[in-house]
Amino acid sequence: MLGLFFVAILIVSLLFTHSAITADIYAHKGYPPFRGALFGLLPGYGIYHALHLPNRKQVLVGAYRQVFSFKEIAMKLITFLYLSLAVFFVLFPIVYLFSASFTNVSELPTTLFPPAHLASFQNYIDLFEGDFLFWYKNTLIIAVLNMVLGVIFITGAGYVFARFKFKGKKAGLMGILVLQVFPSFMGLIAMFTLFQTFHLLGKPTWLTVLYVGGSIPGNIWLIKGYLSQIPKDLDESAMLDGANKWQIFFKIILPLAVPILSFVAVGQFMAPWMDYMLPRMLLDVQIDPNIPVSRQWTLAVGLFSMISDPRSSSYTTFAAGALIVALPITVLYMIFQRYLIEGITAGATKG
Repeated sequence: MLGLFFVAILIVSLLFTHSAITADIYAHKGYPPFRGALFGLLPGYGIYHALHLPNRKQVLVGAYRQVFSFKEIAMKLITFLYLSLAVFFVLFPIVYLFSASFTNVSELPTTLFPPAHLASFQNYIDLFEGDFLFWYKNTLIIAVLNMVLGVIFITGAGYVFARFKFKGKKAGLMGILVLQVFPSFMGLIAMFTLFQTFHLLGKPTWLTVLYVGGSIPGNIWLIKGYLSQIPKDLDESAMLDGANKWQIFFKIILPLAVPILSFVAVGQFMAPWMDYMLPRMLLDVQIDPNIPVSRQWTLAVGLFSMISDPRSSSYTTFAAGALIVALPITVLYMIFQRYLIEGITAGATKG
């Protein structure tokens, strides 16, 4: 099987290398490279077809020599080998997880695809018959509140540090930077004590306070760095036209800061969605004898409970839940992909 796998990877890489060479020939002759890449998926015929096309523009001397050089072909083949391996290692767990979610057994399946007599929707039925919807609701409320409130507070603080001068500004920024050195789990005992004192244990929505507060230090530097790149001449021009600080912020700064705000918003949404430690410590507390404690959990705590007990574990039900949990994050990344790529390095060029 391992030999067949490497042979398949090599064949796919050779096919894409052939397609890339065909696309280069199309480009040199003045044709759309994409169309050439499609013809290149036909082994042998693609290059033959491309070489016999009439030229739409003058082809430079030595152009084909470069296309068919050993170095150029070797680089293309190595690139596609690497990409093929990367795609396999990314997609294989997803395909296996998807397959496991439709396999009507409790332990992990030993085959990539479920046998016909074991294929079933029973794992999804069992999932929704339990407390999964309560976990989903709790996590979704926390994630949305954390995203909205976090972006509001972080943007406001970052704007103040980026556009205003005041005493203690440098010390405040350094203090915020120092706070990032300490990992969040160092404060778990203090958080538990505070929640216990204010009778907030077992109340999922109040975790938003901790998530928002914990996300402010790192993200302030990120947004501050991005806003510092926006010329202050825009503020001055707007003030000469009669705009006040609020109008400058909402009508000029915010539209220009959409990429970094999108990046921060997705990060704020994902933080509680994937967190286990904080909800496990603060929500696994019985506050009402008539309500099961499991209904207070978030998705991470609830899904882990499915596989934590060897006597009642169900890995295939866990797989079904994991797929459903991944959907909102996948949709967010697809919607904000254009902004995320720009926002990843947005605040790193100037501080």
